[in-house]
Formats: sequence, C-alpha cells, structure tokens
Amino acid sequence: MQTDIDPRSLIGRKAFDRKGTKIGTVDEVYLDDATGVPEWAAVRTGLFTRDAFVPLEPSEFVDGSLHIPFDRSLIKDAPDFGVGRHLSPEQELQLYRHYGLDAAPSGGVGPDRDFGRLAGHEE
Repeated sequence: MQTDIDPRSLIGRKAFDRKGTKIGTVDEVYLDDATGVPEWAAVRTGLFTRDAFVPLEPSEFVDGSLHIPFDRSLIKDAPDFGVGRHLSPEQELQLYRHYGLDAAPSGGVGPDRDFGRLAGHEE
C-alpha cells in the first residue's frame, strides 16, 4: 500500500475485492506496535456480520477506496479474532497463511511483535 497515506484516512472508506466487487467498509486499522506501520485493516462486510481482517500490503488505496487483491470469499473466510484488541503474533501468522502471503513484510513474526488498532469507525 502507499506509504504516504495517513492510515486514519482509510477508516470509513469502501473496500473492494480483486474483481471490483464491494466487500464493505474499513472499520479499523491495525499498526505494528514496534514500527508504527499500518499492516492490517478490519473491513465490516455487512450490517450484521463480523469484520474481516485484510492485509494492507499488497492492497492499494485508489480513488478514495481500498482495493484488496483477493476474492471476496477468501476475505469473508479469514480467521475471526474479533476487533478492538491487539493481534498477537500467532494470529498475524494465521492471517498471513490464510492469504498465502510471506509472513510480516516489515519485520517478521515473533514474540515481541504485536499489533494494536489505530482507531475504529464510529457509527
């Protein structure tokens, strides 16, 4: 994802899958506690459904919306860890495996790596 984007500007933005189908709205952004780099977003996939965690890398912020290069079904099937809490290194690793990505582009997964949420979308 573009590094010059303020992660707070993602909250409330629409999210689309690789085919351009709307998935939902970005609800929260999760930062690596050690580096401050935004690495995950929680996307609200519907009014009465849970948030799905999506990787911000290799996603792109284009024309005011988040474009995630995965199919909607894969996104909706992502592990559910709940929102509003830190992601543990083990949870992050599960997410990387789910999306078929190499673990942690900005520093690896380890016991000292934790992810805190930046902010949540208030409705």
